[in-house]
Amino acid sequence: MSSENRTLCDRKLSYSEMAQASRTGDPYHLTNCDLHGTDLAELDFTGWSFETCNLTGASFKGATLEEATLKGCRAGNIVLQGADLTDALISGGDYSNANLRGTKLTHCTIRNCKMTGADLSEAQAIGVTLEKVLFHLAVLPRFSFRKMTLKRVDFSDANMNRCDFRDAVLEDCSLRNTHLVDSRFENADLRGADLGGIMLTDMRRFKGATISKQQAATLLGQLGLQVF
Repeated sequence: MSSENRTLCDRKLSYSEMAQASRTGDPYHLTNCDLHGTDLAELDFTGWSFETCNLTGASFKGATLEEATLKGCRAGNIVLQGADLTDALISGGDYSNANLRGTKLTHCTIRNCKMTGADLSEAQAIGVTLEKVLFHLAVLPRFSFRKMTLKRVDFSDANMNRCDFRDAVLEDCSLRNTHLVDSRFENADLRGADLGGIMLTDMRRFKGATISKQQAATLLGQLGLQVF
């Protein structure tokens, strides 16, 4: 099939059309297509590209999205539970309240996205790249950021209990009011993180991490002490 025949633009696509295209084994490029609320569970979209599509409420539960690209999509409440996004790229778009429980994110790149309230419980996150992502109020318990460099990632008010930040570097990130019970930070570099809302009594959770003099002064200021 020619590449032209594998390009779909400005269309409302049904389950049957998507299933038929999936069975060909050829990657399709979708632009401005409407898949709002469509159930696409368990289908194979390896290498597919979804650009500026409406994926709001669509279900890709258990689907294969290896090496797929999701660019600039509207995807609030999308279901990616148990999906395989190995080597996938999620760039731009709104994924608020997305369900990514148990999703395989091995070597996945996520950048310039809004993921407010997203649930990434039990997600497999080996080699993930995160850059300029809004995880406000997201759920990421036990998520491993070990040895990762996080750039402009906002975790404010997120549930990040028992996360692993060992040897991670946070650049222009926010941990403001984040829930971090039993999280680990040995050898983490937090000098580029907003630690607002964290009380000095909570700093034991950051044992082994590096913070700046300014951050230390802010924390000690809670006790009425001044650092010069």
